[in-house]
Amino acid sequence: MSVAFRRESDEDHKEPKFEIPMVPGPNLVTARGKALIDARVAELEGAAAQAEGDAREAIQRDLRYWHTRQTTAEIVPVPSPDSIAIGSRVRFRMAGRERCIDIVGHDEADPAADRIAFQAPLAAAMLGAEAGELIDFNGRAEAIEILSVEPTPE
Repeated sequence: MSVAFRRESDEDHKEPKFEIPMVPGPNLVTARGKALIDARVAELEGAAAQAEGDAREAIQRDLRYWHTRQTTAEIVPVPSPDSIAIGSRVRFRMAGRERCIDIVGHDEADPAADRIAFQAPLAAAMLGAEAGELIDFNGRAEAIEILSVEPTPE
């Protein structure tokens, strides 16, 4: 039989496991975001202690990602109610529809719960704006009207 058809072990033919990619740029987080990262690390450390084999390897991979996020986290100060920043709750009108979002760090983002990462296009367009301003967005002039800005409640 040809060597090409022989298989020494399954280990030789496993797909490589790559590290979870990091979001480029600074790891800016709210106090709530830092607490969520800390909780995730604690949860994964507990799971890793009980897991074995491939399951443990997968958990260790996740744990490396979250340890890095934990050590690089920079907690932003509570923003002023005057202009939009990370940690702001923004009420705005776009395309005739009123919405309210919280601008947060990447690990805290949850679009379904209206928590948007600060580098997301919508949030990035709003950063630095104040209540009453009209902002260009998505190629449209004055597409967003900022109705109110306040720090996100903890």
